Amino acid sequence: MKTWLTVAVLITAVAAAWGQAQEDAGRIERHDPAVDAVLAPDARLELLAGHLGMTEGPLWIDDAAGGHLLFSDIPANAIYKWTPDGELSVHMEEAGYTGDDILNAGAQSTSGRRHIILIGPNGLTLDPQGRLLIAAMADRAVVRIEADGSRTVLADRFDGQRLNGPNDLVARASGAIFFTDMTAGMRYRGDSPSRELFHTGVYRIKDGELTLVEADPGGGSPNGIALSPDERTLYVGSGGKILAYDLDADDNASGGRVLIETSSDGMKVDEQGNLYTTSHGGVWIISPEGKHLGTIHLPDILGVRTTNVGFGDADRQSLYITARTHLYRIRVEIPGARPGGA
Repeated sequence: MKTWLTVAVLITAVAAAWGQAQEDAGRIERHDPAVDAVLAPDARLELLAGHLGMTEGPLWIDDAAGGHLLFSDIPANAIYKWTPDGELSVHMEEAGYTGDDILNAGAQSTSGRRHIILIGPNGLTLDPQGRLLIAAMADRAVVRIEADGSRTVLADRFDGQRLNGPNDLVARASGAIFFTDMTAGMRYRGDSPSRELFHTGVYRIKDGELTLVEADPGGGSPNGIALSPDERTLYVGSGGKILAYDLDADDNASGGRVLIETSSDGMKVDEQGNLYTTSHGGVWIISPEGKHLGTIHLPDILGVRTTNVGFGDADRQSLYITARTHLYRIRVEIPGARPGGA
C-alpha cells in the first residue's frame, strides 16, 4: 500500500512540475525595457515538433513555395526539413558522418533522458551563393553541398592534422567562412586515441586555405558563432563567455574581448545587432553593447534545453529554436540578419 502511495505522490509531483514547466515555457523575463522592442508582450512560444534525437542548426531556406526550415538531428545523422504546413521529412541522410567506424566516431552525450552518440551534423548555414554549408562534426570536416547534391570538403585538416569536430559556422559576404572546432567529433572527446590536434579553436577558411584565428579562445572550448549585421564583428561563445572579434576588410580577426559573461551554445543576430544566444536552458537576448535584455524560457522538464536558434519565414521575424528533442518558434519584432551576406 505504501509503495502505491509513494508512486502516486511521485506521479502527482511530476505532473505538477510538468504543468509549471509548461506555464513557464515561452515566458519572457524582462531585464531591461529595451527588450520590448524585440519581443511583443503577447509573443508566444509554439511547439512545432518533438520526440527527436538532438536538434541543432536551424536554417531557413527561401523557395517558391514560401520557404522551409532545415535543421540537424545529430544522433540520426540527418538534416530534416520542416514546412509551414507542419510536414516533417528527411532532407539529407549521412549529413554529418559518411564513414563506417561508428564505434569511434562521435562523442557520447545525453539528450534529456536519452544516451546518444553525436554522430551527425551540427551547425548549418549558407554561403553567399546560397549553397548549404555543414559542420560535419563526426566527419571532422566543414562541407559544402553543391547544386548537383555532391559534397565538397572545404576543411578537414590544420597543419596536416585532422580537426577535432567542427561545431558551428558562419559565412561572410566576402566568401570567408569562420567556424568553431571542438572535441565532440570523436568518441572519448579529448581522450580519444584518434585525436591529432591538441587544441580547440576558431578557424577561417578563405581562398582554399585554413587559418587558426585563436586556439582555446577564452580559455575554453568554442561553440556558437555569429556575425554582426555589418559583418565587422565576429561573436564566439567559449569558456563561459561571449567573445567579440573585430574583422577587417581582408577577413582578418583581432581583439577577442569579452562581450558578456555567459555560456552559449548556438547564437544568431538580428538586423539591429542584438544577439539571441542559447544560454542556461533558454534564449538570452543581448544588446550589441553586451547588456542582457531578457530571456525566453523553455520547459526545463525532462532535459528540454536550447541548443541553437535561427531566423525564418518570409519576413525573417520568426525565431526558430532547437531544444534537444524539440523544435519551437516564437515571433520577434526585428528581422534576423541573413546568413552569408544574402
